Amino acid sequence: MPVIHKSTIRRARQAEKRHARNRATLSAVKGLVKKVQAAVAEKKPDEAKASLREAESALSKAVTKGVLKPNTASRRISRLTHHVNSLVAARA
Repeated sequence: MPVIHKSTIRRARQAEKRHARNRATLSAVKGLVKKVQAAVAEKKPDEAKASLREAESALSKAVTKGVLKPNTASRRISRLTHHVNSLVAARA
């Protein structure tokens, strides 16, 4: 029978909590990103700008919490911004 240390059990419990927290954060980020993409698809520049601001904030927070890597978040923000800016430019 294998020896299971108290620390191993504790680490497993912590990993479950961390996993749940990370999944919740990532899920929230994905929802906000989809909101921006939907606004761009519907050609609503004001709504797209507002939701882009929220998505940028969420992506940056995900980086500080260690859920996303900095370059990944930066790339996603850049792409979303490009889509929103092209929509605004097309309107003008």
